[in-house]
Amino acid sequence: MSKRTHTRRGTARPIRHLGDPVLRTECDPVRTFDAALERLVDDMFVTMYEEEGAGLAANQVGVGLRVFVYDCEDDKGRRHIGHVVNPRLVAADGETLVEPEGCLSVPGLRFATPRHAHAAVEGVDMKGKPVHVEGTGYFARCLQHECGHLDGSVYIDVLSGDARREAMRAIRNLRR
Repeated sequence: MSKRTHTRRGTARPIRHLGDPVLRTECDPVRTFDAALERLVDDMFVTMYEEEGAGLAANQVGVGLRVFVYDCEDDKGRRHIGHVVNPRLVAADGETLVEPEGCLSVPGLRFATPRHAHAAVEGVDMKGKPVHVEGTGYFARCLQHECGHLDGSVYIDVLSGDARREAMRAIRNLRR
């Protein structure tokens, strides 16, 4: 059962998978705040919930704009639900935690991924109102992960050494 709590209506969109160029292209800033942007955010929430994700970036549904949505808990069990338009990762600090991480665009695989224990993102909401989102633990991981997508990267890009080799081998095996 999905954890559907976003009350807006929307339509699920297909998730783009690793290999799709939209995932490796830096997203453009949102310049028009209109009904189409609201529809995109609604669709992204529906898609994220249907796919049982904790966050979703616009390029993961084929839209090259700087937008992401999220619904996940921090290290104190507090649930955070929202969206950020034109986000900038303004802090990624604290202890580096290496924990399993997955991605809707790399389905079925999880790898021990290093992320900072604290992150902060600044941007605006779909109406253009300033937003500051800050989190720790899993929520900090989510903020870093989604900002990475909008810069044209995926979580396997932060892996190194044996973890990266294992990830690349697993991805090659999926494509066979």
